[in-house]
Amino acid sequence: MSEERFGEFVLVRRHGDGAVGHVAELALDRPKAMNAVSTEMARSVAAACAALGGDKDVRVVVLTSTHERAFCVGADLKERNSFSDAELVRQRPVARGAYTGVLELPVPAIAAVHGFALGGGFELALSCDVIVADRTAVVGLPEVSVGVIPGGGGTQLLPRRVGAARAAELIFSARRVEAEEARELGLVDQLVEAGRDREEALALASRIAANSPVGLRAAKRALRVGYGLDLRAGLEVEDSAWRAVAFSGDRAEGVAAFNEKRRAEWPGE
Repeated sequence: MSEERFGEFVLVRRHGDGAVGHVAELALDRPKAMNAVSTEMARSVAAACAALGGDKDVRVVVLTSTHERAFCVGADLKERNSFSDAELVRQRPVARGAYTGVLELPVPAIAAVHGFALGGGFELALSCDVIVADRTAVVGLPEVSVGVIPGGGGTQLLPRRVGAARAAELIFSARRVEAEEARELGLVDQLVEAGRDREEALALASRIAANSPVGLRAAKRALRVGYGLDLRAGLEVEDSAWRAVAFSGDRAEGVAAFNEKRRAEWPGE
């Protein structure tokens, strides 16, 4: 396993060899603040996502936390309290860059959540394709309780998961949702035993990474771009993604490996 730091608060780990070697772990590492997203941390998350998104060897990204009791508690409100209005305006695109960095990763992204995932912390998880949570997880978007609204994509991503009415109830009430209910409502996708969120998320990432990197990127693009379109437009998006893989080296290798009853060796092109 190799490690690379992006600033003081973000750690990227590359895991193992073979298929699992194509799994990158983006670890939030600001334990003294329960991973509250400061301006510096936001810049580092965005930079790490840009680097991983441009790396053709990366097939899956897993978003984790080094804090034992929290995934991420959201924006750094202590820092925000010191801002003038002008400083808050200047900081806004920096903050947005962290969330859009995760959201726009071109490869599948999995969030491994334990403890508190609140506000911007939950929005980072919502920006991933799959959320694996352990039984200690507590999630929610409590922004209206401090006079703001979800600003990392929460008002758009949450209704896409749970529907408009349920999202409205959760956002307007600002309530925190514990793990069991979160799974029932669809706020998280997999619920695992306490302390196993990272392990299970990395295991899922390893299974995904065994598949065609060209196929994975194209499938994610079709899912993300096509969602919310009418059926005819969505099928056109799918057809475009299909054409991107149909004449690729990965397609040729996948068909050959199937017929030869062997494991595919993906060229990634």
